[in-house]
Amino acid sequence: MEDNQKLILGHKPGLYVLFATEMWERFSFYGMKALLIYYLTKYHLFSDEAGNLTVGSYAALVYAFPVIGGYLADKYLGFRKAVIYGAILLVLGHLGMAFEGTPATLNADGTVVRDQGALQIFYFSMALIIVGVGFLKANISSIVGNLYDEGDEKRDSGFTIFYMGINLGSFMATLLCGWLGETYGWNYGFGAAGIGMLLGLITFIWGQKFLIGKAEPPSEQVLKTKRYGISTEIWIYILGLVGVVLAYGFVQKHTIVEILLIVSGIISLGRIGYFIFLSKDKVERDRLKVLTVLILFSIIFWALFEQAYTSLNLFADRAIDRTLDSGKEIPASWFLSLNALFIILFAPVFAWLWVKLEKLSANPGSYLKFALGILLAAAGFGVLVLGCMEAVAGKVNMWYLVLAYLLHTAGEICVSPVGLSSVTKLSPIKMVGFMMGVWFLATASSEYIAALLANIAKVDTHAGEVADAAQAIPSYQNLFYILFVMGGIFGVLLLLLSPILKKWSHGIK
Repeated sequence: MEDNQKLILGHKPGLYVLFATEMWERFSFYGMKALLIYYLTKYHLFSDEAGNLTVGSYAALVYAFPVIGGYLADKYLGFRKAVIYGAILLVLGHLGMAFEGTPATLNADGTVVRDQGALQIFYFSMALIIVGVGFLKANISSIVGNLYDEGDEKRDSGFTIFYMGINLGSFMATLLCGWLGETYGWNYGFGAAGIGMLLGLITFIWGQKFLIGKAEPPSEQVLKTKRYGISTEIWIYILGLVGVVLAYGFVQKHTIVEILLIVSGIISLGRIGYFIFLSKDKVERDRLKVLTVLILFSIIFWALFEQAYTSLNLFADRAIDRTLDSGKEIPASWFLSLNALFIILFAPVFAWLWVKLEKLSANPGSYLKFALGILLAAAGFGVLVLGCMEAVAGKVNMWYLVLAYLLHTAGEICVSPVGLSSVTKLSPIKMVGFMMGVWFLATASSEYIAALLANIAKVDTHAGEVADAAQAIPSYQNLFYILFVMGGIFGVLLLLLSPILKKWSHGIK
């Protein structure tokens, strides 16, 4: 079947099926995430602190569950079935988010009255999305890799096309879902995200024939094996539903998420230390040290970068002058689309730059790119500090936020592409899978840390609104200054460590 497939722009048709599926999945994911903090603080009247922690717990779980989903797909379910199951959970979750119920109100004494039924549906819908992403996210990327034979020079090009779908979906979602949610109602924005995911599911089911058997279970016989009268495959689906129930509880109990992240982090570092202590291979030990340092510093970068969905999103709504010369106002959520837009525009430029520097034997190693990424993120917050200092009539010029997003995106381009590559290059062969899990765990931790940092700028609100934006600006300026200093210190520290890391890398960039 594979030999008979007609290539499209040099690639198998299956790549474009996966491109479209991932585009719509990311459309739904980022469309919902763009509205989340506004929905919590303006509709359910959460405080800034509670809203930030809910977003942080949700995002942390979204990055933790793919470790489990990837394991189950790799060992039992196969990538195709895992993606379909995950997509079904995502469709249900996103459509559940479209149910609003009754908006929260304030009593005379200032206490908040919320529609608890609608709130529980909201939490359960988030849990469905968390587990759905867990089954879909890592596994659809694995199918892309499987479409190419080992050593196929088109593999990198294929992944570039695939990741363009991610950013295209993100860009469209923040514009459309953000506009619908802020203009017509939250249910319209969340509903549009759900429709996007449904289109992704339909696309994937329709296009299964183009995957040329590259996403099937490792053993159909094992999947059909029955335990207590139920097949292994059905047990995995039941386990997924158990995961939904657990995520439903976790997303409401932030302290549990925090404890799980801390315990998992300690166990992971303990196992890494144990391997380093026992290994007799100096090269393996040293490279694992480099990877561990990079993972720890990646937490710093993503904790800065992920302010976009909490403090920066609220800052855009409350403190940015979004009025155009024509008198029309830009929806606050639209600023989130700048990240995807800048990646689409500038990622090819950075790719060309790295190739050019490689030919000149001047391409920086992963540790230097990480340091540059952290410093660029810090610079973005430095720009916002200046913007707050130059505020007029309690409003900050929008171009400061645009420049901040440009700097943060440049930092992301320095860090994100080399992250997973570093895991595969620096990990001992027997620990690649484990270290990939640690990478995702670190990303999950950074999401929660980002929420804790965002709470430095928590602002008192009344009925979901800030009474005086001018009074809110000092709180945001203080947060941005702290993040600017923090990023600067860690970026410089990593630069200072670079000679040691270069030595420990033993020739691997």
